[in-house]
Amino acid sequence: MMQIIAQDFIDFDEFSNWYAQKPGNRYELHDGTIVEMPKPKGKHSQIAGFLMAELSWEIKQLNLPYFLPRECLIKGNNLSGYEPDAIVLDRNLVEDEPRWEKESTLVYGKSIKLVIEVISSNWSDDYALKLDAYETLGILEYWIVDYLGIGGRKFIGNPKRPTLTVNILENGEYQSKQFRENQLIESPCFAQLQLTASQVFKGQ
Repeated sequence: MMQIIAQDFIDFDEFSNWYAQKPGNRYELHDGTIVEMPKPKGKHSQIAGFLMAELSWEIKQLNLPYFLPRECLIKGNNLSGYEPDAIVLDRNLVEDEPRWEKESTLVYGKSIKLVIEVISSNWSDDYALKLDAYETLGILEYWIVDYLGIGGRKFIGNPKRPTLTVNILENGEYQSKQFRENQLIESPCFAQLQLTASQVFKGQ
């Protein structure tokens, strides 16, 4: 569960400076409020690690100009900043990021090929708040991995079940496609990826 750290209303630059002094924990800025994010544990951590390993292998095999940083911060707007579970960056475009080298902070959506959020108790943020922010930034592809099937019915259907949603940017808006069980995930960023939703949910 998220915990509000400070009630004071701050902007992204203040948050970034504050965050630099807080190693070890995960924080995000939501509408000007600092919140402490739960560290990935158990299956959540396993799935995030599995996806990073699979995508890194795909990048290496196909010699793609991408990489997965260990951690980074995405500036949503002047009052928001997010730390995703996994992210794929374009090695060539990230050179144009003004805050990358000193802060590991991304401000341009074009530098980001794919961002992944693994669902936990704060699922509404991933389906709404972050989806809107990533769409506005122009991030081409955004995965929501709901391995417990806990998202709202309007997002994953009824009955609720484990669902991986791939959001693809088309004409400035995300178009969503859902994958379940043994369906192969369709990813514009990784067109040759041979990975099922079930494999992701198991983290193996």
